[in-house]
Amino acid sequence: MRPPEWMRPLLGRLDTARTEDFTRLATPESGGRESAVLVLLGEQPGTGPDVLVLQRAANLRNHAGQPAFPGGAADPEDADAPATALREANEEVGLDPASVTVLAELPKLWIPVSDFVVTPVLAWWHAPHPVHPCQPAEVAHVARLPIAELVDPANRVRVRHPSGWVGPAFAVRGMLVWGFTAGVLSALLDMGGWTRPWSPGRLVELPPTGATPAPSAGTDEVDETPVR
Repeated sequence: MRPPEWMRPLLGRLDTARTEDFTRLATPESGGRESAVLVLLGEQPGTGPDVLVLQRAANLRNHAGQPAFPGGAADPEDADAPATALREANEEVGLDPASVTVLAELPKLWIPVSDFVVTPVLAWWHAPHPVHPCQPAEVAHVARLPIAELVDPANRVRVRHPSGWVGPAFAVRGMLVWGFTAGVLSALLDMGGWTRPWSPGRLVELPPTGATPAPSAGTDEVDETPVR
């Protein structure tokens, strides 16, 4: 299934995409737990292009309540990163793999706090269908976030983790998308030529959730300003 015309600038840019386009952290040559996430782009009448995200359940030990792409750790039976991403999306939100056209594997990205090496898998949702949380104990909510709302300057912020980590975020439809997911989204919006000028002055303080640093992707940095 051929992707729509609006995706072509992004797909052309991915031919030269590097890890450095998404994060300042170098991916280790060995080690780390292999995993994959599905960056699923679709389109709906009235709202236009969008991306599928889920919100983790609030009682999880890791990433509680945090919006994320569908995905998770690779199983030995998975043939490759797209197989992992599609399997996890099916288990988490009931996504039919036959409704998806895989377009590209992005560079592997390292999340040091969990030691996951994540391959984002970009895909086109050529036959969208209803999805829902299949595992309520792990997934609280599923949403399709319009690209037009993600690039709206009014919805763009930065967040500061108690560790001092600062990164991009999106405040869209009652969700605060930050961390790894927001970093990947921010980079892809830039590559697709969809980003609109926005002020990075808006800074949201994240509540303390432990001493470990936040998962990072995108233009991450450490802000030495004390967190109050």
